[in-house]
Amino acid sequence: FLITPAVMVLQLSVVLACGIISAVAGASFTIDYQHDTFLKDDVPFRYISGSLHYSRVPSYYWKDRLSKMYAAGLNAVQTYVPWNFHEPTPGVHEFDGDRDVAQFIKTAQEVGLLVILRPGPYICAEWDMGGLPSWLLTIDPSIGLRSSDPTYLYYVDRWMGVLLSLMKPLLYENGGPIISVQVENEYGFYGCDNNYLVHLEQLFRGLLGSTVVLFTTDPPGVLKCGSLPNSTVYATVDFGISSDPVQSFDAQREVEPHGPLVNSEFYTGWLDFWGQPHQTVNSTLFANALDSVLKLNANVNMYMFEGGTNFAFWSGSDTSDAFLPEPTSYDYNAPLTEAGDPWEKFMMIRQVIGKYQPVPPYIPPPTPKTAYGQVMMTDYAWLLDSPQLISKNVTSEAPLTMEALEQSFGHVMYRSTLPPCPSGSTLSLLGLHDRGVVYVGGALQGTLLRTKAVNSNLSMIVGPFMESAEVVIVVENMGRINFGSMINEVKGILYGVQLNGDPVEGWTSQSIPLNDTTKIPFQALSGGRLTLSTAFFRGYFSAGSIPNDTFLSLPGWSKGQAFVNGFNLGRYWPSAGPQKTLYVPASVLKPAPYMNDLVLFEIDNAPCSSPYTSCYAEFVSTPDIG
Repeated sequence: FLITPAVMVLQLSVVLACGIISAVAGASFTIDYQHDTFLKDDVPFRYISGSLHYSRVPSYYWKDRLSKMYAAGLNAVQTYVPWNFHEPTPGVHEFDGDRDVAQFIKTAQEVGLLVILRPGPYICAEWDMGGLPSWLLTIDPSIGLRSSDPTYLYYVDRWMGVLLSLMKPLLYENGGPIISVQVENEYGFYGCDNNYLVHLEQLFRGLLGSTVVLFTTDPPGVLKCGSLPNSTVYATVDFGISSDPVQSFDAQREVEPHGPLVNSEFYTGWLDFWGQPHQTVNSTLFANALDSVLKLNANVNMYMFEGGTNFAFWSGSDTSDAFLPEPTSYDYNAPLTEAGDPWEKFMMIRQVIGKYQPVPPYIPPPTPKTAYGQVMMTDYAWLLDSPQLISKNVTSEAPLTMEALEQSFGHVMYRSTLPPCPSGSTLSLLGLHDRGVVYVGGALQGTLLRTKAVNSNLSMIVGPFMESAEVVIVVENMGRINFGSMINEVKGILYGVQLNGDPVEGWTSQSIPLNDTTKIPFQALSGGRLTLSTAFFRGYFSAGSIPNDTFLSLPGWSKGQAFVNGFNLGRYWPSAGPQKTLYVPASVLKPAPYMNDLVLFEIDNAPCSSPYTSCYAEFVSTPDIG
């Protein structure tokens, strides 16, 4: 829904009138620089926190996950706010359902946790474009992200005016649980624009008041550019178990000679990339390292305490020299699994925390899981014969990018005509972001995959074609870069298409956002030879009278997108790994007697040749993330 200032004032008035959030007389959370500590209601306080991103966990499970964090002995939860999760198009804001960040914060308070808020505007987080909305690149392709660029600051100011006005009643001093608010995120990695950080400080102060604790977070080596000396913004550090905590906190002391020691991201695990092994951090080593940090009377936030899931198209990408897309699972080897279950690392952390402060006497059980078995695919549709899925159709001399089409996620289908050409001809896609499936005359020619961050000009051999033939290229956005200097990249075909070095002109660019599976023109899967790439398959299954969590296994399938009852579970790519299964929360399933529908959009090669005996997926009770 669209939030206007008048609506905001009305909502706040209603909240205050009903007494839901009311200021607590004398409530305060401050920094005592003289004694190097936080003060909560004028009493020395140390937080032991964990990260949980509400955007990666269905709202159905927020209380379950937060209660488990409290049972581990934590007294706070840290969460990011992804701007693009709440403002999908300029000026339109969504704060309901799984996007109700205010309700998440209130739920944390209900279970006994304080909240550390990280509202960005940039968050990284292995989230698409680091949480920045891609429409910024449509408005101004040359926009200076994360800088003092006036256009960027205009939209940052507008967004923060909405978000922080909703957050202010939830500050600790106003009776809510928010004790501190981060400004930007690891900015020292990106730039050194002091004016930008000063602008954010003034913006946050103007919207939240003069007393809330504001802070920055950076690794020790980049603290000077990421922090604001002689300001009201407190500088904290982040580091993992391989770093010496004393040395890391010494770096914090170089910019903050006095005040509490704070590690805002103490890594319980690490992120994964498609095609690389699943990353883990040894539980015993982490528990021992946590003990070392707590012995220093430091405040600590464990990143992540539960990683959760990059549902839909929210997973981002990273870069070195290579282009490194990130998988759907954000399990992170955290103390709570992707499905929210405690395991060995949880128990060890709880034991360490118990040495320093009381922990609750109970440990919540895992959520129940059910294997619903095989689901045979019964219906089929080919993308190239599905005009119902095209949300925008634009003709131009050269292919248009996603941003030019005002499209954030999904695929773009490009159509043009190739002239007759001999065998061994070269078709080149100049600037392919990120993966293209190529058809000529309706016949599959192959797939091109971006592997380099910068040089993404890719070619394939085609021909011979005795007559002119239609070329169709289906390009997948595999996740926008979320870290480093290339967060302003665009998606699609950037610089045109060539045949034997000559430009191919006259294109139709078609947006395929894949945001409504009810539009897919399915027909019964029966007789005849099917095109098994860029194709949709559907099957039905029962989840019993009380649905439970489950995991989708895809034996024989290659790469694509999975949906249950229209809910986008995320990308699958078992042929690359490490992730083999997708998490399916009980909240997206329908109880019997209703049937559930599973839709797979297979990009590469479905195991569905006639007689279709291998054309199935399977719901299992245990995950396989590598």
